[in-house]
Amino acid sequence: MCINKGAQSVHSVKMRLSLQLWTLSVLALSHALPSATENIGKRDAPGFAQGEPYDGNGKGAPILGGTNKQIDLQNPDNLGQQATDNGVVPNLKWSFSDSKTRILKGGWVREQVITDLPQSHDISAAQQHLTKGAIRELHWHRVAEWGFVYSGSVLVSAVDEFGRYQVEKLNYGDIWYFPKGAAHTVQGLEDENEFLLVFDEADFDKVGTTFMVDDWIAHTPKSVLAKNFGLNESVFDSVPSPNPYIFNGTVSTQNVTSGPAGTLSGNASFVYRTLQHPSEKVPGKGGVFYKIDSTNFPVSKTIAATFVTLQPGGLRELHWHPNAEEWLYFHQGHAKATVFIGNSNARTFDFSAGDTAAFPDNSGHYIENTSDTEDLIWIEIYKSDRVADISLTQWLALTPVDIVAQTLKIPLGVAEGLKKEKQVLVQ
Repeated sequence: MCINKGAQSVHSVKMRLSLQLWTLSVLALSHALPSATENIGKRDAPGFAQGEPYDGNGKGAPILGGTNKQIDLQNPDNLGQQATDNGVVPNLKWSFSDSKTRILKGGWVREQVITDLPQSHDISAAQQHLTKGAIRELHWHRVAEWGFVYSGSVLVSAVDEFGRYQVEKLNYGDIWYFPKGAAHTVQGLEDENEFLLVFDEADFDKVGTTFMVDDWIAHTPKSVLAKNFGLNESVFDSVPSPNPYIFNGTVSTQNVTSGPAGTLSGNASFVYRTLQHPSEKVPGKGGVFYKIDSTNFPVSKTIAATFVTLQPGGLRELHWHPNAEEWLYFHQGHAKATVFIGNSNARTFDFSAGDTAAFPDNSGHYIENTSDTEDLIWIEIYKSDRVADISLTQWLALTPVDIVAQTLKIPLGVAEGLKKEKQVLVQ
């Protein structure tokens, strides 16, 4: 019994010591950590740069639950940073980094279609990569295809309904436009080659949009193939299984012999060499602005585009597009844009390289380069035959100044000083 009592006594002492130690640690922790009230009192500066949704003026609080800190840091305006945002504006942004990448022998492709960005009703797009000699197999689409080379060089080959053909090498900044139904293919020429693809159809993945030559041949009786081509059936024994999509090859060295209808050239050309043409006038001096549409690239009747470089801190002036939605691809740098969709609804988005966006038809917006050192480079796409925009400043400057002054409650002299010429890009 004595032994048991002694053991119980020792156990009791250990329990008391453990309880005392636990109490001391809790007290120490409570002194080390400020209370919730104290924390709020110390939020005297905005937390957006740290990925926290509070403004330093009593609004908001830290995120305590699960969150992706990197995404929060990249998108401070999603945390409420822009005080002028209001109402409900749907998500207008999609990053190619969020797309599923399809890897193939000779390259890869990743798409942005309507299921990724439902607000893009007119346009879908893809980034595509080809290694040297790799071929995007012969195919055609029910929709038009527009391409922009941003790394390496490629060989494009195409044939139209009249039997006119075109085979050309494209480099950085060069563009192709294949009209609906035009037969074509693309081959990589340098070690690594990459380009942006744009289609004038938002639901590009649906059946009946793209047609591959090997897929068609594989699903046609060999007897019919033999009769059609005037060849023996055995020639088609090695046709690949349908849809390799991209496959390895060797760089083409064979020239196309002259066809009966000649080549696609002049106004019929499927190729536009952007950097060999003068850029548009930019009175605001904020960068370089190229316009590519049917006015200078006549064959491009359903896709109009701009290729823009905006200097650090520069602004694509406040404007809207009267004829189409605006689809965007950000190639380099960092930007923000506030989109105004009417009825007091506005939302600001932050953009980085690889992001895409769709701004609603006729919505007011700007694009700002938020970097202090790096140029912002992006492409704008419209399902239209021409690029069209209305400048907010120009509209106000070409309206009776007294009406503008009364509407905005600004001095008459300020209204009189508004610039009557579009600035386009502003530094």
